[in-house]
Amino acid sequence: MYQSIYTTHKIVVLLFLLIYLIKTILLLANKTEQLARFSRLFKVPEMIVSFLFLASGIYMLTQQPEINKLMIFKLIAVFASIPIAIIGFKRSNKALASLAMLLIIGAYGLAEVNKKQKPKSNDTTVVSSIDGKELYSAYCTKCHGEDGKAGLMGATDISLSQLDDAGIIEMITNGKNNMQGFGSHLNPEQIAAVSEYVKTLRK
Repeated sequence: MYQSIYTTHKIVVLLFLLIYLIKTILLLANKTEQLARFSRLFKVPEMIVSFLFLASGIYMLTQQPEINKLMIFKLIAVFASIPIAIIGFKRSNKALASLAMLLIIGAYGLAEVNKKQKPKSNDTTVVSSIDGKELYSAYCTKCHGEDGKAGLMGATDISLSQLDDAGIIEMITNGKNNMQGFGSHLNPEQIAAVSEYVKTLRK
């Protein structure tokens, strides 16, 4: 479910950006008639896209293992841009419309930066550990939970996993879908230790 909503969110964000980019360009170019025509034509699609943008964004926010500063700035930018954009286009105010567009683009940029940030362990002393449970707690609980059932960020329920040893090691090392690989964070012995601990979480 998370993957489908994530894909939907990416699509509607791009559509949202495109709609507001076109409206901003038309406003800045003094194309009043074209802007009015475009706004009438895309009024319903814009409402649908805006709703899906906010709804999918709120759902994904609830799936975040933690809310960091970048996420807070992104939320502020998104929620500030909406009323500014409404007022800007309603009053044909180029400054407000441009500001709203910059906030929307900024929020998108912050989301991309946040997505690329590497996860940090809960305890930097764990890095040299080969205790599977300790390593799991440091790197995996944010999405999988202590019992493997949390399912945050689209994480699978580990307790239901049918992967064999090679499959688990492959998953931990290289990741899959929304899960990033930890081959650059953990050495083979540590990955093997996490793999052994993960099997204890199965029903």
